[in-house]
Amino acid sequence: MIVVFTGNGKGKTTACLGQMVRAVGQGKKAAMFQFIKGPWISGEYKFLEKKTFFKGRLEIYRGGKGFVKILGDKLSFSVHRKAAQDTLKKAAKAVKSKRWDVVVLDEVNVAVSLKLIKVRDVLKVIKNEPQKMIVILSGRSAPASFVKRADLATEMREIKHPFNRGKKAEVGFEF
Repeated sequence: MIVVFTGNGKGKTTACLGQMVRAVGQGKKAAMFQFIKGPWISGEYKFLEKKTFFKGRLEIYRGGKGFVKILGDKLSFSVHRKAAQDTLKKAAKAVKSKRWDVVVLDEVNVAVSLKLIKVRDVLKVIKNEPQKMIVILSGRSAPASFVKRADLATEMREIKHPFNRGKKAEVGFEF
């Protein structure tokens, strides 16, 4: 099954993590490959780092180098592109390995919209996903081809957000 979580509202990565926790709770294995949120130490990463119970059953690979050209980013575009391409290769290996029941490509839609990776390369990864595997593509601005290919697509729509009133991201809530 291919799932797309997209839209400009908060909750896409959170929904992915919820699906992963649900799968692990049922004895399955889940892996997340993050394309943008690389260097930030998020709450979910800290949680997994401390819980050896989940090792090998629930993992997050932080492949991105951070937000591209915003929030003080000083890295070159080529550094971000290489990181995204390397992350896609690792995600492709995970899908082919059949080791995982759920594979999340977190913020892959953003990586595509920023032209860090190509739509066709992502579609190759999900073209023949193993039966019974769930692959989730998340991030704003999902390409129409991802939505068309998806078995389930959900759009998170922002109605109101503290950021619009000048409030910065909050530890434990946004990351």
